[in-house]
Amino acid sequence: MTPFAHETRFRSLLAPLDGSRLAEATIPVARSLAAQLDARLTLLHVLEHAPPPTIHGEAHLTDATAAANYLAGLLPRFAATDGAVQTHVHPNPEHDVAQSIIDHVQELAADLVVLAAHGRGGIRGWLFGRIAQQVVRRGSLPVCLVPVAATGGERRFVGRTISVALNGMPAAEASLPAAMGLARAFRATIHLICAVPTVETLDAERAASAMLTPNAARAVLELEAADAWRYLAEVAVNLSAAGLASSFAVVRGDPASAIIAEAERVRADILAMATHGRGGLGGLWAGSVGAKVQSRFLRPMLLVPAPK
Repeated sequence: MTPFAHETRFRSLLAPLDGSRLAEATIPVARSLAAQLDARLTLLHVLEHAPPPTIHGEAHLTDATAAANYLAGLLPRFAATDGAVQTHVHPNPEHDVAQSIIDHVQELAADLVVLAAHGRGGIRGWLFGRIAQQVVRRGSLPVCLVPVAATGGERRFVGRTISVALNGMPAAEASLPAAMGLARAFRATIHLICAVPTVETLDAERAASAMLTPNAARAVLELEAADAWRYLAEVAVNLSAAGLASSFAVVRGDPASAIIAEAERVRADILAMATHGRGGLGGLWAGSVGAKVQSRFLRPMLLVPAPK
C-alpha cells in the first residue's frame, strides 16, 4: 500500500468558464474550495476560434473585452472568499480549448482545475470527448468535475464527507493524497469504497469462465470481498494515523452502480477516483468503471490521474 507521506496541499485553483449560466454551476464549489484551502482562485475564459453563435442557448463570448467584463461581473459572488480571486482572459482564439486550459495550468501554476461536466452534447460530444473529459485525459493534475443540472442554478457545496473509490491496486490509490488534502481542509470524513462484483455482474472476460463453474466463482468472489475488507481496514488505520477521520464499506454488484449507490447512501459531497481519463466509446468498450461512474454520478467528482 502506498505510504501517505505526500498529502496534497492545493494552493492555486483554476476555474475555466465559457460564459454560460450552466458552467457557473462550478462557482459554489470553486468558492468553497478556495475559502477552505486558503488558495488563490483564477477564473479563466479562453476565446474559441470560429465559435457557434450561442452556447447552451446564450450568446457566445466572442471578444476579449466582453469576456473580461463577464468575468469581472462574477467577482462579487466571491466576496466572502478568504483567498485571492483573479480573472484571466486568453485573447487569442483557440482551435483546441482543452489544450489551452492545460497550458494555462502551467502558466498560472495551478494545482487543481474546477470544471463543469458539460459540453456541446449529443452523440458528437459523447464520441469525441467533451472539454472536461479531454482535460482529464490529457492533463496531469487533479480535476474537480462538477455536474451541471439541466436547469442550472447555484447549489451550496458543503464538504462533510469525501468518498474515495479504491480497488486494492496501487494505481487507484493515486486519489488518496488529494482526498486527504481536501478532508483536512474541510475537516471532513473520508469514506472508502471498494466494489466487488457478484457472479451475475462480472465483466465479460470473467463471466465466461464463471458460467462453467459458478460455485467456484462465488467462492472466489467471497474471498475477494474478504480481502477488500482487510485492505480498506488497513487504509483506514493509516488515515487515522495521519489524523483523519474515516469509514469504509465493501459493496457488491456492478462496480460502477455499487460505488455510486454507496456514495449516495453516505451523502458524499465529492467522490474521488484515480482515472486514466478514458471516456466515450473507449471507456465503454474497455469496461472502464471510472467512465461509467463519471457519466452517472450527480455530485462533484475529484479525478486524479493514475500512474501511466
